[in-house]
Amino acid sequence: MLDYYLGLFMPRLIRAQAAANFVGGYAFGHDFYPVWLTSHDCIPAACDPYSPEMTRKIQQGLFGRTLDSRLPSDPPPDYRTFVYPAFTDLLFWPAAQFPFSTVRVAIALLLIGLTIASVFLWVQALSLRPTPSSLAAIVLLLLCSYPVLEGLYADQLGLLVGFLLAASLFALQRGWHLLAGIVMAFTTIKPQMSILVLVYLFVWSWHNWRERGRFCIGLFSAILVLVGAAMLVWPHWIHSWARVLLAYPRYAKPPLIGEILYLGPNLGGTALLGTMAALLTLLLSWRKRSLATSSIEFWLASSSVLCITAVTLLPSQGFQDHVILLPAIFLVSYHWRELSSTWTHKALVAIGAAVLLWPWIAAFGLITLRPVLPPQVFYSKAVFALPLRTAAVLPFVLLAVLALSLRPRRSTV
Repeated sequence: MLDYYLGLFMPRLIRAQAAANFVGGYAFGHDFYPVWLTSHDCIPAACDPYSPEMTRKIQQGLFGRTLDSRLPSDPPPDYRTFVYPAFTDLLFWPAAQFPFSTVRVAIALLLIGLTIASVFLWVQALSLRPTPSSLAAIVLLLLCSYPVLEGLYADQLGLLVGFLLAASLFALQRGWHLLAGIVMAFTTIKPQMSILVLVYLFVWSWHNWRERGRFCIGLFSAILVLVGAAMLVWPHWIHSWARVLLAYPRYAKPPLIGEILYLGPNLGGTALLGTMAALLTLLLSWRKRSLATSSIEFWLASSSVLCITAVTLLPSQGFQDHVILLPAIFLVSYHWRELSSTWTHKALVAIGAAVLLWPWIAAFGLITLRPVLPPQVFYSKAVFALPLRTAAVLPFVLLAVLALSLRPRRSTV
């Protein structure tokens, strides 16, 4: 998989970008570059990180030039506008004191460590007991999976959010509700990844406020501090950020379910999917509000919410954010026999296993067959992209398995 991604896939992608006259910019670390640049330029001068001028500077650094609306091959002119909440810049301001060529390597190494740590946190939170050899295999497969390789190459903060989600829910499982809420607040640097699980945990906390209310106290206190600190530097950042978010659907790909329904890149389709996701999450949250963190039903419900997030809120090209599927994968892998005995459930689990393992199998087969395949066949879209074909299918299969697992079980306190 490493050979396929770093030796074949990325070089071909870079050549395609060069053919579109995107040369001279940053490829490795490109997702973190807007954070680094806005922290570097906008905090000392208190300039607007969401301004068109800053967008053009970001494009210049990433593509070697600004985007031109007159060129049909170019994305829209506001593509790559800074879309993070402004307090993200404050959190990463120390990194902006160093050259980006150094910072992007350090961030990649940090994300590797946090991704490994997230495995251990999920294993502990879910009360799993894998053998050392199994744990080593899990870590190796995760680091060499397409979503994680994509995230590491891009320095994507979605991997950081995946770790923070694991840390917060691990703290919750240990009964450290205040700490869990504080850690969860930092996941809002990418709110689309955590907003639905926040809804679920808010309803869950409200059901037993005396015992669980400290989660909400920690969460909202930390968010208030983050938002307030950003307002000290940029008093009107929330208005600017909202404007950017409303424009985002124009140039971003719709979520996976939006691709299936052909909703297209428009605000109406995005709002519809968001409303559907929120209503489904509220319904599930209300039905599962009494569950204790020691019960498998709690983890089935929270993992289902994360799967709903993956198919309804995350952009369809953002596979690096699919690290939020880890708890669902672990639950199904370790408990599939006891979750349901129906043939439908067993068939879905078998399909899920095939979908999960396909990228590594396909990459191995592709590398093996490369010497005997003609270049025009090997580099054709139908063949060359085989290891990536199942990336969009996995969240749907996991969601179906979890939905069947939740149906026959009753909530327990």
